[in-house]
Amino acid sequence: MRRQIVLDTETTGLNARNGDRIIEIGGVELVNRKLTGNNFHRYINPERDSEEGALAVHGLTTEFLSDKPKFAEIVAEFCAYIKDAEVIIHNAPFDIGFLNAEFTRLNLAPFSELCPSVIDTLVQAKELHPGKRNSLDALCGRYEISNSHRKLHGALLDAELLADVFLAMSRGQNSFEIDDHEDDLPKVQTVVSFEVPLGEISVQFASEDEMKEHELLLTGLDKQIRDRCIWRSIS
Repeated sequence: MRRQIVLDTETTGLNARNGDRIIEIGGVELVNRKLTGNNFHRYINPERDSEEGALAVHGLTTEFLSDKPKFAEIVAEFCAYIKDAEVIIHNAPFDIGFLNAEFTRLNLAPFSELCPSVIDTLVQAKELHPGKRNSLDALCGRYEISNSHRKLHGALLDAELLADVFLAMSRGQNSFEIDDHEDDLPKVQTVVSFEVPLGEISVQFASEDEMKEHELLLTGLDKQIRDRCIWRSIS
């Protein structure tokens, strides 16, 4: 069984080293690439105000957060939730930096030691779509995942969207992109039908060199999705 947790946080600002804190954590569970509905969502009292820019992004006011539990009160259930799971984060250094700071503040081992296996979907996206915008919103548009209900950033909502993006992005379908500007082109579905008598169909097998090139292509797909591509299972 492969258990993965897609994780996102919201914070009071951009710099944990300057005292910014986590105010929301959202997690979505995948087991063998299937959504289970076993989600984790907590608002957290950061014991400080959010910076103006951050507040405009998440909309979580000091008043709203004032009666929420502090990080120390939710850390045990959070650790239990992510135990033994591979963690998936978009721009992982940002979230891990904040989680490490919260764990260190409580004299706990860093989060990065608790979860040594982390997939950074931003790194994946940059490898798959070099030179393009790879924000969560951009990826939702590229993979036709509706995010029209995302007016403000929210940790659980963003984790749910990222789970859909990760599943779409790791299928390897985008390895067959042809035009760098495919996002600007209309989607056209073409159905072609051939009516040829069976007796007139000739079969030409691939040469040894072509088989070697095919194997190199499959190996490249395996590397991109960090898994065994679907073509190996049907070949």
